[in-house]
Amino acid sequence: MNKKSYFAIGVCTVIAIIATYLGGLQNVIGAPMIGLFIGMLIVNILPSVDKDFKKGTTFAGKKCLNIGIILAGATLNFTQILGYGAKALPLIIFNICLAFTVAFFVGKKLNLSDNTCTLVGGGTSICGGTAIATLSSIIKAKESEIAYAMTAIFLFDIFAALVYPYLAGAMNLTANQFGFLAGTAINDTSSVAASEATYNALHGLDLNLAITVKLTRTTMLIALAVIFTILAIRKEAKENAIASAGQSTLNQGSSVASQVAITKQASVGQTVLKVFPWFILGFLIMAVLNTMGLFSNIEGLSNLFKTGYKFFITVALAGVGFKIQFKDLFTKGIKPIILGGCTWLAVAASSIAFIFIFASYVG
Repeated sequence: MNKKSYFAIGVCTVIAIIATYLGGLQNVIGAPMIGLFIGMLIVNILPSVDKDFKKGTTFAGKKCLNIGIILAGATLNFTQILGYGAKALPLIIFNICLAFTVAFFVGKKLNLSDNTCTLVGGGTSICGGTAIATLSSIIKAKESEIAYAMTAIFLFDIFAALVYPYLAGAMNLTANQFGFLAGTAINDTSSVAASEATYNALHGLDLNLAITVKLTRTTMLIALAVIFTILAIRKEAKENAIASAGQSTLNQGSSVASQVAITKQASVGQTVLKVFPWFILGFLIMAVLNTMGLFSNIEGLSNLFKTGYKFFITVALAGVGFKIQFKDLFTKGIKPIILGGCTWLAVAASSIAFIFIFASYVG
């Protein structure tokens, strides 16, 4: 990289600082989304961005994203699923399966890529931007796919955060029922916190039930990351086997089968090394260490990780924003937004139905 590339990384960092400040002024729109939009705004105002500058924004979009995901692991605690949040696990798991089913069914009808369907399904069912960031690195999603998925998730997340406290009152939901609704059907943690704060203010309460459910839901990101890592490795191995078969056909004729078998055996280890997202290993290690209480013993360290992971993801999304033109967002991005609406509606309907059907269980 040259000076322009480093300058681009610096610009993304400055954008992240500004976005973090703006995100701290309110609890509805998170800093990562603000960073994405600032990056998009700048690139659409400038007449052109040269390839060296783009190289720097691409570096920020990939490397800072991986660092942010590793630090995000330090904010997760496996014991979250053992408390109140454990009651919501059946609904959380069902919603994950539902979101991916709807995402791929509707996505295929809209002729969207598998990557876009994966990102929208994961973002809707787990934790919005963090899930999209994690999965995008595993499946090697394009920056445009990341931006479109983020936008789709953002629009309906904001709507849910603003409406659910009042919807809960209109439906006469109990505090526990609202906790289930907000915790399982609002994507971003900051949006869940904002929605619960509104609900508490409306009813004179001081509860954090929705946040507890949401943190339990976020823990499922670990399982999802492992599943998609395995799928990525299998996909790469299959593609290598097909390529090897083609080469063997050209070179060996009748000995194709034996050559493919040998090549496949030899390439398994290489495939794992090539495809496995090593940042996920760091993510898991950090989550285990946090669960063991290692970070809580050091004053201020947990807050540092919480702030740090959002900041690095914000730097990364600022870099992603530099790849998106508004004209593309309102043309190519419309279908992902429709997909986001369908998956969001399915999860919302599922959570509401669960609350009423199992009212005595929810409490």
